[in-house]
Amino acid sequence: MVPPNPVIMRLIVLFVLCFWAAGCGRGPDRSNQVTDDLGRTVYLSSVPTRVVTLAPSVTEIVFAAGAGSLIAGVTDADDFPPEVDNLPRFSALPVDFEVVLSLEPDLALASDQVNSPNDAATLEAVGVPVYFFSVSRLEDIARTIRDAGALLNTASAADQLADSLTRSLAQLRVLTEELEERPSTLFLISDVTLYAFGQGSYIHDMIALAGGSSITVDLESRSPVLTDEFVLFEQPEVILGAFGSGYLPTSLLEYHPTWDVVPAVTGGRVYGVPADRYLRPGPRLVTGAWEMARLLHPGLVPAQ
Repeated sequence: MVPPNPVIMRLIVLFVLCFWAAGCGRGPDRSNQVTDDLGRTVYLSSVPTRVVTLAPSVTEIVFAAGAGSLIAGVTDADDFPPEVDNLPRFSALPVDFEVVLSLEPDLALASDQVNSPNDAATLEAVGVPVYFFSVSRLEDIARTIRDAGALLNTASAADQLADSLTRSLAQLRVLTEELEERPSTLFLISDVTLYAFGQGSYIHDMIALAGGSSITVDLESRSPVLTDEFVLFEQPEVILGAFGSGYLPTSLLEYHPTWDVVPAVTGGRVYGVPADRYLRPGPRLVTGAWEMARLLHPGLVPAQ
């Protein structure tokens, strides 16, 4: 007997789950449509009551919008807020479509930084609409929370939290906007391979709001990989890295020994920070901006 083709069997399972989860093939009401952050038209059958979040940052946005109770499942990378510990898990890279569909979602929420439009097309082909969030500026955080509230029928709670975050950023701006000294700052994702942020990133907004000047703000690539020579030429006064708060600055010289002449290194201004507050474009970016300000301008912002 010839064994069944695994690809065909997987498609059969997907379509069976689709009919089960989507009410035996009932399509969305095309009169109920919204536009997501990628400009895609998303058709909804009703106000969503069961959603899956395809990226940890999106999970945090949904909870911030007061809609955490609607989440039916999260990725295996989610770890915040603590309520996610009690939710079903699925792989997002790659997406485990079978598990996602078994959760019977009526909407999937995605991040353009993590999720592929191809995965969205697969889910939509089997009856699950996908809405993308995109955060390129720091101000997008409050907007995405408001959008999530409008989408999930929790607008009042979402607006309240968005207003609070906006006020917090405004308070920080008051402290830093008149600063004359703004240290040149390099933000790194890794201390070995020099992954950084180029044009169009909220990281530069965070650095500017914290009273610094990003040395990669004008790089054309959105996700540049820097060279040692670039850093030696720019001579940053502060280096921040998503290496964790217990990071030892001497570790940087183990991988980049020529940086012993870089002002950030000679001045002892290499700081490791918790990755989640900077790499996940969600509400905790506001906390990260305040933390960054304390590192760039000790004494200006009181410690918490």
